[in-house]
Amino acid sequence: MQERLRTGIAGGSLGGLGAAALLTRAGHDVTVFERSASGLSGRGAGLVAQDELLALLRTAGRPDAARGTVTSERIVLDPAGRVVSRDPTPQTQLSWDVLYDALRSTLADAAYVTGMRVAGAGGSPGGAYLDLGSRGRREFDVVIGADGLHSAVRGFVAPEQKTNAYSGYVTWRGLLPETALPSEAAEVLIGRFAFFTGHGGHALGYLVPGPHGETEPGRRRYNWVWYRTLTAGALSDILDASGRRRDAGSLAPGELPAGLREGLVDDAARQLPPPFADAVAAESHPFLQAIYDYVPPRMTAGRVALLGDAAVVVRPHTAMGAAKAAADALALAGLLAERAPADALRAYDAARLPVGRWIADYGRRLAAGLPL
Repeated sequence: MQERLRTGIAGGSLGGLGAAALLTRAGHDVTVFERSASGLSGRGAGLVAQDELLALLRTAGRPDAARGTVTSERIVLDPAGRVVSRDPTPQTQLSWDVLYDALRSTLADAAYVTGMRVAGAGGSPGGAYLDLGSRGRREFDVVIGADGLHSAVRGFVAPEQKTNAYSGYVTWRGLLPETALPSEAAEVLIGRFAFFTGHGGHALGYLVPGPHGETEPGRRRYNWVWYRTLTAGALSDILDASGRRRDAGSLAPGELPAGLREGLVDDAARQLPPPFADAVAAESHPFLQAIYDYVPPRMTAGRVALLGDAAVVVRPHTAMGAAKAAADALALAGLLAERAPADALRAYDAARLPVGRWIADYGRRLAAGLPL
């Protein structure tokens, strides 16, 4: 191993946690700063199992967290809810919550600082720092910006190009016990990866493990996603009504006012096949994620690196966002084990930025084929 590095990580979601777990396992001193006061457990949904995620869990010493649910086939529904296409391709889905809890368990409590908003980052002689606002600066040998699509660390790495571009549509999501699905919907949806496209939207759904990784029938959860067009003004109105900042871009479960939820359920009844409409109605706390694009001119500056959505924001149609963050973490940790920090970060930028650009382009191509 190279020198023992003091590493500061802005953002404690999967990407930041993954990097922290790998660097800690390699013997480095790591501190993660997460702005949420309570951490992020319980805020995720479902993920398609990808090789990069599985490799991250193995390398971090938590391969046991890779337990998932398996769908037997992929189906397409028509507006009446009839199956019009089948693809007998098995697929495994993981739980975001389980992955988060597993990676979080690899860090000591003192290494994961909650309620700490990072205001920015910068370079210093022989290292870098994180600006913690009124709490001052913390100096490190290496700084990693894994603080998501509204990254404050981007301002140092790419000051000339740090703003996301809104795509013009959002995802509405739900994550509910499979037993909450009405029997008619469950008969169609359970055990399958289901899709529907039409009426200016695109919906899909699949099973994921229960909140503690349960995979037994009756203890799993159903994850549905509904892509819908939404003007920037209408998005701002929803965020205003929910008490969120206009630049927040998302609503967590429980933040959507009851009246807006009722409107979503009514729209689903008119626009989605009955099984999906029933799934939307069964979710008491739907949540929202606005879809953005962002590709930076670079992913590193000095001893500061961007990772995950802080680096490149990709469309969720790719099912590769979490996998990309995992691959970023694996690449950065591997290079820091082989090279001096400045050289490692330059190599990381050269290796990962072209990959991020390709995935971002791929996501936009997929979106172009949908009625969004």
